[in-house]
Amino acid sequence: MSNKETMGKTLTVALLLCIVCSIVVAGSVVALKPIQQKNKALNLKANILSAAGLLESGSNAEKIEADFAAIQPRLVDLETGEYVDPSVVGKTAALDYDQRKAAKDPELSEAIDGSEDIANIKRRVRYAKVYVVEQEGQLETIILPVSGYGLWSTLHGFLALEGDANTIVGLGFYEHAETPGLGGEVDNPNWKAIWPGKKVYDLDASDTPKIEVVKGAVDRSRTDAQYLVDGLSGATLTSRGITNLVQYWAGEHGFQQYLNRLRSGV
Repeated sequence: MSNKETMGKTLTVALLLCIVCSIVVAGSVVALKPIQQKNKALNLKANILSAAGLLESGSNAEKIEADFAAIQPRLVDLETGEYVDPSVVGKTAALDYDQRKAAKDPELSEAIDGSEDIANIKRRVRYAKVYVVEQEGQLETIILPVSGYGLWSTLHGFLALEGDANTIVGLGFYEHAETPGLGGEVDNPNWKAIWPGKKVYDLDASDTPKIEVVKGAVDRSRTDAQYLVDGLSGATLTSRGITNLVQYWAGEHGFQQYLNRLRSGV
């Protein structure tokens, strides 16, 4: 048998093997996609519950879905602060609206002027998804999606407020690529535990966000300590990024109009 014939058979076998493997991999991707999407949606719900202080330790998928049923997704026009019907974004339910995808759509978002883009998100959606918890007709908790650039990545998470639309219930991020042990400490339960009870605004003065992550530890004797959060050790830029993203989304280009309406009872 010639070397040429042997080489041809080897290449044929290799090609067939590649084709078979490609088919198996492609089939696996298609088959697993619904499961991956379901897990992604479940993880998002768990993070919303966590920010709102409603996620119980050790909750399984059924428990998460049951607890999330108490949360109402709504769609807000950021310009007016009013609730709008999901049909304005081509959806039948607010939960189906993909805000991150909408931020890339010129029909549903707009470019932000550099001087106003303190969170460095580039584009601002016209409609934002919020999550509310009500008890006997009374607003208990508001959960707002927030995002902004840290040191290495855009952080995506949720800021939860009490029914007064000012007192923080919790802040948590479900996606980021900050440095483990430094900026990655945004996931540290001890640091996250500092946020509940802090105030976003000094409403006696203005509705401009005052909440800030400072360098080092907050002096608890300061008169403005309720607006200040301990900084992340060794992660100045990530800390600054978190200040910027919270202030942006609580400010005039974010949810300020919406939160003002809630406080006024309109």
